[in-house]
Amino acid sequence: MISTRSNTGPPKRVLAVASAGGHWQQLMALRSAVANCDVLFATTLKELPEEFDAKPFIIIPDCNRNALWLGPWAAIVILFHILRFRPDAVISTGALPGLLALGVARVLRVRTVWIDSIANAEEMSMSGKLARRVADLRLSQWKHVADAEGADYMGAII
Repeated sequence: MISTRSNTGPPKRVLAVASAGGHWQQLMALRSAVANCDVLFATTLKELPEEFDAKPFIIIPDCNRNALWLGPWAAIVILFHILRFRPDAVISTGALPGLLALGVARVLRVRTVWIDSIANAEEMSMSGKLARRVADLRLSQWKHVADAEGADYMGAII
C-alpha cells in the first residue's frame, strides 16, 4: 500500500489516524502494511495506544456529527502534529478526526489514504463519502460498495 522507502533515503513517515473503537482496531490490523515506515499513531482515547503497544502516539480531540463544534479545535491540533512530524502520507480508517487529518494533509500536499470501515457493508460511511474530496486513495472493504461509490477495493483487513 505505502512504499516503505524513498529510492535511497530513510523510511517513509506515516501518520496513522483513527477514532477509538472499531476504527482503531482496524488501524491496528493494518500495522504490518507500514511496519517498515516511521509511523506516528493518532487516536482520540489515551488508553488505546498503550493497550495496543502503538508507539509513538499522539492523542487528538474527538469530534463527530453530534459534536461538530469540536472539529475546528481537532483540526488545529492535527495541523500542529502534521507540521511537527512532517509525514509523507496520512492514512485513516475513520471517523471524523481521521477525515480532518486527511483534509489538513491534503492542504499541505501530503499523500492521503482513506480505508472505510468493514462495518459499512451496504454503503460507504458518511466520512468515507466526504473523503472523496481529500483522499488520494479511497478504499472500501466491500467490492460492491467500492463499485457503487467510485472507491477502490483491495480486500478486507478484518
